[in-house]
Amino acid sequence: MEIQIQPIGKSRIDEVDFNNLAFGRSFADHMLIAEYANGAWQSMTIQPYGPLSYQPAMMSIHYGQSIFEGMKGYRSAKGDVLVFRPQENLKRFNKSAVRMCMPEVPEEIFLGGLKKLLEIDQAWVPDKEGCSLYIRPFMFATDEYVGVSPSTTYKFIIFNCPVGSYYSKPLKVRVETEYIRAAKGGVGFAKNAGNYGSSLFATQKAMQAGYDQIIWTDAATHQYVEEAGTMNLMFMVGGSLVTAPTGDTILDGVTRKSVIQIAKDWGINVQERQLSVKELVSGILDGSVTEAFGAGTAAVIAPIQIIGFEGKDYQLPDKKESDFSSKVFTEINQIRLGEIEDTRGWVWKV
Repeated sequence: MEIQIQPIGKSRIDEVDFNNLAFGRSFADHMLIAEYANGAWQSMTIQPYGPLSYQPAMMSIHYGQSIFEGMKGYRSAKGDVLVFRPQENLKRFNKSAVRMCMPEVPEEIFLGGLKKLLEIDQAWVPDKEGCSLYIRPFMFATDEYVGVSPSTTYKFIIFNCPVGSYYSKPLKVRVETEYIRAAKGGVGFAKNAGNYGSSLFATQKAMQAGYDQIIWTDAATHQYVEEAGTMNLMFMVGGSLVTAPTGDTILDGVTRKSVIQIAKDWGINVQERQLSVKELVSGILDGSVTEAFGAGTAAVIAPIQIIGFEGKDYQLPDKKESDFSSKVFTEINQIRLGEIEDTRGWVWKV
């Protein structure tokens, strides 16, 4: 499919302080827009980033047909623009689309359009340590009438943000035992907008109590650890890497998948199993749980320092360079930046 290109008159890049990048506050010059109608993808345009105009009756606003992904682009020492495992994001995006009665996006649009967009806006990819270009593909329903049914028209858009670190320090998190994120048979595995909107209330309550994030537990019993607000959760328990299995209620994270593969390659025992809150707390107390961390595109690897449960805080050991989480972060970072050989074929060069 041909891409129509409408270049910006004057770049806004000089307005951005690349030495002080907040997360998701600055936007690159252009965005990609693809239109779906009459049962097929119709057009693809790259145009200046800016406002879009819609009717108040647009269906995605009312009935929640909206999905998204998150990826990151990096500047290598050689000056190349590298994206980490975007093919996996495309697979997950289309899995979300099917669950939400939305059309799948072909590789030609998702990856082909992204490649052209990054070629045009490659100057926006930061070269500072700890910085990257956050890539946000998303799709939403655009039929303009009120009535609960799948839309027949959709827009797929990609825009990009130069960003710094998502979390700047080890996290203090609280186990959530009242509210739920997802239930069996639901849409917890999909990156649909409603999953995130419904999580805000419980997260806000935890933050008001002095925590950075929450640990979601299973909807049926609140006994088992599932995931955090923006990350999969992983633990070192007795020398093994333990993480909840993916399913209806847990997102199949690309970073999670990468951490598991690296751990296996390093000869570390990996257990994809349920971890009860009781086992987690007792493991912190007896020293068998030595690390807890989140894994996700935005945060990459986010060490957890304190876990709150039933009014009491449990302290994990201080972060060390010899920790698995520290070493796996270094490994992933070096792969993403092209500093070591990409033996697994994870890096996509623009």
